[in-house]
Amino acid sequence: MSGDDGIEPYAKSLGQRLRAIRVQQGLSLHGVEKKSGGKWKGVVIGSYERGSRAVSVQRLAELAEFYGVPVGELLPEGSSSAAAGDAAPRLILDLERLQELPISDAGPLARYTATLQAQRGDYNGRVMSIRHEDLRSLAIIYDETPTKLAERLVSWGVLNPDSRSADLS
Repeated sequence: MSGDDGIEPYAKSLGQRLRAIRVQQGLSLHGVEKKSGGKWKGVVIGSYERGSRAVSVQRLAELAEFYGVPVGELLPEGSSSAAAGDAAPRLILDLERLQELPISDAGPLARYTATLQAQRGDYNGRVMSIRHEDLRSLAIIYDETPTKLAERLVSWGVLNPDSRSADLS
């Protein structure tokens, strides 16, 4: 089959999540292959990301470990009913970058993410996804609109740039 006609919506959504995490970490497909010492071939990761190759649960767990994120971060939200293109971009925070920011700017965000990490029991991730409701709550703390706060977080390098296109109202 040519094109995306034969790709299931779930496989495509999963692939988009895999790509988003890789891009968030600043890795190209070649970069993944190089960083993994050849364990992860760029062509294989690319086929997972396109949804044209099935990924086993074991390989997904290994990939999550390689990226330093919980397996759940690789799984699409509400994938059974929504087509991959219908979902709003996920809000992914770069926790490593957050630690580099002055506490005067990022203090409230750092405390908020620490609370989420405690609730989730996830202390090892380099990135963290948050819900749009979380961004709205943070916007209240920062006394800004969710859109303006998202722009600020993107400019700080803490929030994935794809969030600009999300409906944050």
